[in-house]
Amino acid sequence: MPDLPPYLPLASYPGLIGGFFSRDGGVSHDPFAALNVSYGVGDAPELVQRNRELIKQALGLKTLVSARQIHGDGVLVITDPLDQDQEYDGCDALVTNQVGLGIMIQQADCQAVVLFDPEKMVVANVHAGWRGSVANILARTVERMQEAFGCEPSRIKAAISPSLGPCCAEFVNFHLELPAAFHPYQATANHFDFWAITTMQLQTAGLDPEKITPAGICTRCNHDYFSYRRAARTGRCATVAALA
Repeated sequence: MPDLPPYLPLASYPGLIGGFFSRDGGVSHDPFAALNVSYGVGDAPELVQRNRELIKQALGLKTLVSARQIHGDGVLVITDPLDQDQEYDGCDALVTNQVGLGIMIQQADCQAVVLFDPEKMVVANVHAGWRGSVANILARTVERMQEAFGCEPSRIKAAISPSLGPCCAEFVNFHLELPAAFHPYQATANHFDFWAITTMQLQTAGLDPEKITPAGICTRCNHDYFSYRRAARTGRCATVAALA
Protein backbone atom coordinates (compact mmCIF):
# COMPACT_ATOMS: atom_id res chain seq x y z
CA MET A 1 0.00 0.00 0.00
CA PRO A 2 1.47 3.41 -0.95
CA ASP A 3 2.18 6.03 1.69
CA LEU A 4 -0.28 8.86 2.04
CA PRO A 5 0.74 11.70 -0.28
CA PRO A 6 2.51 14.72 1.21
CA TYR A 7 1.09 18.17 0.60
CA LEU A 8 1.83 21.83 1.19
CA PRO A 9 -0.81 23.01 3.70
CA LEU A 10 -2.89 26.09 3.03
CA ALA A 11 -1.90 29.18 4.99
CA SER A 12 -2.80 28.87 8.66
CA TYR A 13 -6.55 29.43 8.54
CA PRO A 14 -8.38 28.08 11.62
CA GLY A 15 -11.53 26.31 10.46
CA LEU A 16 -10.07 25.25 7.11
CA ILE A 17 -8.22 22.09 6.11
CA GLY A 18 -6.57 21.17 2.84
CA GLY A 19 -3.52 21.93 0.79
CA PHE A 20 -1.61 21.90 -2.46
CA PHE A 21 -0.63 18.37 -3.48
CA SER A 22 2.46 17.64 -5.53
CA ARG A 23 2.72 14.71 -7.96
CA ASP A 24 4.29 12.50 -5.27
CA GLY A 25 2.72 9.70 -3.27
CA GLY A 26 0.23 8.16 -5.71
CA VAL A 27 -0.09 4.96 -7.72
CA SER A 28 -0.17 6.09 -11.38
CA HIS A 29 2.62 5.26 -13.82
CA ASP A 30 4.65 7.44 -16.19
CA PRO A 31 3.86 9.91 -17.67
CA PHE A 32 1.22 10.33 -14.95
CA ALA A 33 3.39 9.25 -12.02
CA ALA A 34 2.30 9.30 -9.41
CA LEU A 35 -0.57 11.29 -7.85
CA ASN A 36 -2.56 12.14 -10.99
CA VAL A 37 -6.14 13.09 -10.10
CA SER A 38 -7.54 13.66 -13.62
CA TYR A 39 -9.71 11.16 -15.48
CA GLY A 40 -9.27 13.15 -18.69
CA VAL A 41 -5.58 12.76 -19.53
CA GLY A 42 -5.41 9.07 -20.49
CA ASP A 43 -4.55 7.53 -17.14
CA ALA A 44 -6.25 4.32 -15.96
CA PRO A 45 -9.50 5.29 -14.16
CA GLU A 46 -8.94 2.82 -11.34
CA LEU A 47 -5.55 4.43 -10.58
CA VAL A 48 -7.04 7.92 -10.62
CA GLN A 49 -9.74 6.77 -8.21
CA ARG A 50 -7.11 5.28 -5.90
CA ASN A 51 -5.16 8.55 -5.97
CA ARG A 52 -8.27 10.48 -5.01
CA GLU A 53 -8.91 8.07 -2.16
CA LEU A 54 -5.36 8.63 -0.91
CA ILE A 55 -5.99 12.38 -0.85
CA LYS A 56 -9.19 11.91 1.13
CA GLN A 57 -7.33 9.71 3.60
CA ALA A 58 -4.53 12.26 3.96
CA LEU A 59 -7.03 15.01 4.83
CA GLY A 60 -9.51 12.86 6.76
CA LEU A 61 -12.34 13.53 4.29
CA LYS A 62 -15.21 11.22 3.33
CA THR A 63 -16.40 13.07 0.22
CA LEU A 64 -14.59 14.87 -2.59
CA VAL A 65 -16.18 17.11 -5.22
CA SER A 66 -14.44 18.19 -8.41
CA ALA A 67 -15.26 19.73 -11.79
CA ARG A 68 -14.62 18.87 -15.42
CA GLN A 69 -12.90 22.18 -15.92
CA ILE A 70 -13.40 24.08 -19.18
CA HIS A 71 -11.32 27.27 -18.66
CA GLY A 72 -14.50 29.33 -18.32
CA ASP A 73 -16.05 31.44 -15.57
CA GLY A 74 -18.77 29.08 -14.31
CA VAL A 75 -19.19 28.93 -10.54
CA LEU A 76 -21.05 26.06 -8.83
CA VAL A 77 -22.45 26.65 -5.34
CA ILE A 78 -23.02 23.50 -3.26
CA THR A 79 -25.36 23.88 -0.29
CA ASP A 80 -26.67 20.32 0.08
CA PRO A 81 -24.79 17.59 1.95
CA LEU A 82 -23.34 14.87 -0.29
CA ASP A 83 -22.68 11.27 0.67
CA GLN A 84 -20.62 10.29 -2.38
CA ASP A 85 -17.97 11.83 -4.61
CA GLN A 86 -19.16 13.96 -7.54
CA GLU A 87 -17.55 15.52 -10.61
CA TYR A 88 -19.60 18.29 -12.22
CA ASP A 89 -19.60 19.52 -15.82
CA GLY A 90 -19.20 23.05 -17.06
CA CYS A 91 -17.70 24.95 -14.13
CA ASP A 92 -14.28 26.09 -12.98
CA ALA A 93 -15.03 27.21 -9.42
CA LEU A 94 -16.67 25.40 -6.53
CA VAL A 95 -18.16 27.10 -3.45
CA THR A 96 -19.63 25.41 -0.38
CA ASN A 97 -20.74 25.91 3.21
CA GLN A 98 -20.86 22.16 3.89
CA VAL A 99 -18.51 21.05 6.65
CA GLY A 100 -16.21 18.16 5.72
CA LEU A 101 -16.87 18.35 1.97
CA GLY A 102 -13.61 18.50 0.05
CA ILE A 103 -13.65 20.67 -3.08
CA MET A 104 -10.84 19.92 -5.52
CA ILE A 105 -9.24 21.76 -8.43
CA GLN A 106 -7.04 19.87 -10.92
CA GLN A 107 -4.03 21.65 -12.38
CA ALA A 108 -0.82 21.41 -14.35
CA ASP A 109 0.47 25.04 -14.42
CA CYS A 110 -2.89 26.78 -13.92
CA GLN A 111 -3.58 28.39 -10.58
CA ALA A 112 -5.94 27.08 -7.95
CA VAL A 113 -7.08 29.90 -5.68
CA VAL A 114 -8.71 29.00 -2.37
CA LEU A 115 -11.03 31.65 -0.91
CA PHE A 116 -12.20 31.38 2.70
CA ASP A 117 -14.60 33.50 4.75
CA PRO A 118 -13.97 32.51 8.39
CA GLU A 119 -17.02 34.37 9.71
CA LYS A 120 -19.63 32.92 7.35
CA MET A 121 -17.69 29.62 7.16
CA VAL A 122 -17.71 29.44 3.38
CA VAL A 123 -14.91 28.15 1.17
CA ALA A 124 -14.31 28.33 -2.58
CA ASN A 125 -11.74 26.69 -4.83
CA VAL A 126 -11.13 28.34 -8.20
CA HIS A 127 -9.39 27.06 -11.34
CA ALA A 128 -7.70 30.11 -12.88
CA GLY A 129 -5.68 29.48 -16.02
CA TRP A 130 -4.93 32.40 -18.28
CA ARG A 131 -8.33 32.15 -19.95
CA GLY A 132 -10.03 32.12 -16.57
CA SER A 133 -7.98 35.13 -15.56
CA VAL A 134 -9.03 36.97 -18.73
CA ALA A 135 -12.67 36.13 -17.88
CA ASN A 136 -11.97 37.24 -14.27
CA ILE A 137 -13.43 34.12 -12.72
CA LEU A 138 -12.03 35.26 -9.37
CA ALA A 139 -14.29 38.33 -9.28
CA ARG A 140 -17.23 36.17 -10.34
CA THR A 141 -16.52 33.72 -7.50
CA VAL A 142 -16.32 36.48 -4.91
CA GLU A 143 -19.63 37.83 -6.24
CA ARG A 144 -21.27 34.41 -5.86
CA MET A 145 -19.95 34.13 -2.29
CA GLN A 146 -21.59 37.49 -1.57
CA GLU A 147 -24.86 36.59 -3.30
CA ALA A 148 -25.26 33.10 -1.84
CA PHE A 149 -23.90 33.55 1.67
CA GLY A 150 -23.50 37.26 2.39
CA CYS A 151 -19.71 37.04 2.47
CA GLU A 152 -17.87 40.33 2.91
CA PRO A 153 -14.88 40.50 0.50
CA SER A 154 -12.65 42.26 3.03
CA ARG A 155 -12.99 39.21 5.35
CA ILE A 156 -12.03 36.67 2.68
CA LYS A 157 -8.61 35.05 2.89
CA ALA A 158 -6.97 33.79 -0.32
CA ALA A 159 -4.25 31.22 -0.98
CA ILE A 160 -2.70 30.87 -4.46
CA SER A 161 -1.35 27.44 -5.41
CA PRO A 162 1.94 26.50 -7.02
CA SER A 163 1.49 27.41 -10.68
CA LEU A 164 3.27 28.83 -13.70
CA GLY A 165 5.59 31.58 -12.50
CA PRO A 166 6.66 34.81 -14.21
CA CYS A 167 9.83 32.98 -15.22
CA CYS A 168 7.88 30.57 -17.44
CA ALA A 169 4.51 32.16 -18.27
CA GLU A 170 5.41 32.98 -21.86
CA PHE A 171 2.75 34.41 -24.20
CA VAL A 172 4.23 35.25 -27.59
CA ASN A 173 0.78 36.30 -28.84
CA PHE A 174 -0.10 38.29 -25.73
CA HIS A 175 -1.37 41.26 -27.75
CA LEU A 176 -4.13 38.95 -29.04
CA GLU A 177 -4.66 36.82 -25.92
CA LEU A 178 -4.28 39.12 -22.93
CA PRO A 179 -6.17 42.35 -22.23
CA ALA A 180 -4.38 45.66 -21.90
CA ALA A 181 -4.95 45.59 -18.13
CA PHE A 182 -2.53 42.66 -17.92
CA HIS A 183 0.27 44.30 -19.92
CA PRO A 184 1.77 46.19 -16.93
CA TYR A 185 2.48 42.78 -15.40
CA GLN A 186 4.88 41.80 -18.18
CA ALA A 187 7.94 40.52 -16.32
CA THR A 188 10.28 40.13 -19.32
CA ALA A 189 9.79 39.94 -23.08
CA ASN A 190 6.57 37.89 -23.59
CA HIS A 191 6.53 36.67 -19.97
CA PHE A 192 3.81 37.66 -17.48
CA ASP A 193 3.45 37.54 -13.71
CA PHE A 194 0.08 35.85 -13.23
CA TRP A 195 0.64 35.64 -9.47
CA ALA A 196 0.59 39.46 -9.46
CA ILE A 197 -2.37 39.54 -11.87
CA THR A 198 -4.36 37.28 -9.53
CA THR A 199 -3.44 39.46 -6.56
CA MET A 200 -4.60 42.54 -8.48
CA GLN A 201 -7.91 40.91 -9.43
CA LEU A 202 -8.56 39.81 -5.85
CA GLN A 203 -7.79 43.28 -4.51
CA THR A 204 -10.08 44.82 -7.12
CA ALA A 205 -12.80 42.39 -5.94
CA GLY A 206 -12.43 43.82 -2.44
CA LEU A 207 -9.93 41.51 -0.71
CA ASP A 208 -7.38 42.88 1.73
CA PRO A 209 -3.88 42.49 0.18
CA GLU A 210 -2.54 41.29 3.54
CA LYS A 211 -4.94 38.33 3.36
CA ILE A 212 -3.64 37.06 -0.01
CA THR A 213 -0.93 34.39 0.23
CA PRO A 214 0.81 33.10 -2.93
CA ALA A 215 2.76 29.84 -2.74
CA GLY A 216 5.39 31.35 -5.03
CA ILE A 217 6.35 28.00 -6.59
CA CYS A 218 6.63 27.66 -10.39
CA THR A 219 5.28 24.29 -11.54
CA ARG A 220 7.33 24.27 -14.75
CA CYS A 221 10.59 24.83 -12.87
CA ASN A 222 9.78 22.53 -9.96
CA HIS A 223 9.60 18.89 -11.09
CA ASP A 224 7.65 17.94 -7.97
CA TYR A 225 4.57 19.17 -9.85
CA PHE A 226 2.89 18.24 -13.12
CA SER A 227 3.46 20.86 -15.82
CA TYR A 228 1.74 21.02 -19.19
CA ARG A 229 4.32 23.54 -20.37
CA ARG A 230 7.11 21.13 -19.50
CA ALA A 231 5.46 17.97 -20.87
CA ALA A 232 2.12 18.14 -22.68
CA ARG A 233 1.26 14.52 -21.87
CA THR A 234 1.18 14.60 -18.11
CA GLY A 235 -1.05 14.32 -15.07
CA ARG A 236 -2.85 16.87 -12.95
CA CYS A 237 -2.08 17.88 -9.38
CA ALA A 238 -4.78 18.54 -6.81
CA THR A 239 -5.59 21.50 -4.62
CA VAL A 240 -8.21 20.57 -2.02
CA ALA A 241 -10.00 22.67 0.58
CA ALA A 242 -12.67 21.78 3.14
CA LEU A 243 -14.34 23.33 6.15
CA ALA A 244 -13.14 21.63 9.31
